[in-house]
Amino acid sequence: MEARPGPHAAEPHSGGVGERLNWLRAGVLGANDGIISTAGLVVGVAGATTDNRAILIAGVAGLVAGALSMAGGEYVSVSTQRDTERALLLKEKRELADMPEAEERELAGIYVEKGLSPELAAEVARELTEKDALRAHAEAELQIDPDNLTSPWQAAWASLVSFALGSLLPLLAIALPPVSLRVWTCAAAVVIGLVITGAVSARLGGAKVKAAVIRNVGVGCLAMVVTYWIGVLFGVTVL
Repeated sequence: MEARPGPHAAEPHSGGVGERLNWLRAGVLGANDGIISTAGLVVGVAGATTDNRAILIAGVAGLVAGALSMAGGEYVSVSTQRDTERALLLKEKRELADMPEAEERELAGIYVEKGLSPELAAEVARELTEKDALRAHAEAELQIDPDNLTSPWQAAWASLVSFALGSLLPLLAIALPPVSLRVWTCAAAVVIGLVITGAVSARLGGAKVKAAVIRNVGVGCLAMVVTYWIGVLFGVTVL
């Protein structure tokens, strides 16, 4: 499964917009994982058997297992990130209480490194410290918004839902058509789905759409071809 970017992967000062873009990107990647994983599974089983019930059982099992795995992994990962953020904020709070002058000089130094003159940096640091010292240091030094920490439950549900929705595309595409057409129908549906997710993820990430789509579709098609022929091999062996 692909690792998901944390909510602070975007620019820390972009506020709610950057936060929503990160979760949207994570949702698109989750759907992409669901499409490729479930497509590879059901096409592989379809290569081994024409039993529609067996294909459906395998597909549903893959959908549920994959969605739960994604949700669990995201929950653990984001929980760890949240714990780290809290520990850093607590450490910063203690330092502000123990040595406020040194912390203000440190904040001014950060703004000097960003291009402000020492005099202006000192003035900015002083005004920000007077307004909200912890927030000023958290955002400038740690790239953390203390009022908007990462939510492990939100991340888990987003991954579960996006993976499940992506999985439904190949599952329905292979279950509904006649036996002679289902593999090709599934492949066509998967290619369309991967074109969409590849294009959307590229747009959100500011990457080249054409390269992202070609890469995405190529990986999905390779997965289906490999699993299909593995299914054929094992199907023939069983018979």
